[in-house]
Amino acid sequence: MSKHPEVLWAQRSSASMPEKNVIFLTINLPDITESTLKYTLTSTSLSFKANAGSGEHADYAFELDFFAEVDPEISSNRLTSRSFAAVIRKKETQSEFWPRLTKEKLKTPFIKTDFSKWVDEDEQDGNPNMDEDFGVGGIPGMDDGMRGMGGMGGMDFSKMMQQGSDFGLGAAAQAANEVAESDSDDDGPPPLE
Repeated sequence: MSKHPEVLWAQRSSASMPEKNVIFLTINLPDITESTLKYTLTSTSLSFKANAGSGEHADYAFELDFFAEVDPEISSNRLTSRSFAAVIRKKETQSEFWPRLTKEKLKTPFIKTDFSKWVDEDEQDGNPNMDEDFGVGGIPGMDDGMRGMGGMGGMDFSKMMQQGSDFGLGAAAQAANEVAESDSDDDGPPPLE
């Protein structure tokens, strides 16, 4: 019997720009055996089947009917070592979001919201176009130049401190230091009796 993989989704909508009417679908399934992958996208449904896993392999599969029609001809997908990602174009250009991914209003515990790609309907125009932006390891907005970088990504702390002093924060820090130094003249707590 096949297991259900974790499926994450997010969406964008635009009444004026058809290329921004998309569903971001990520199937979190590491080590998919490419030769066993069967992905079928029609205008109303999606079917996925694959064998995956490191060491002990297992079969994974699911099918779903979309809430509304999509355009499989201009949709795209990508297989990585960690997941299978698809950018699925909605057929209808409208500014409203779909209320759910599936046609039926059923609880599907393996389908979850992808909060790393989700934006509210009223905030979606401020975000960069994430279409086709699979980025580093599926992280949108990160280019290959960021691969392997940890920490703060090249942040210059000396510039940050200089900017802080430009805004008067240096004077506040200096005053705080003076107060701390004046308090350090104490001889400590009084002796216990």
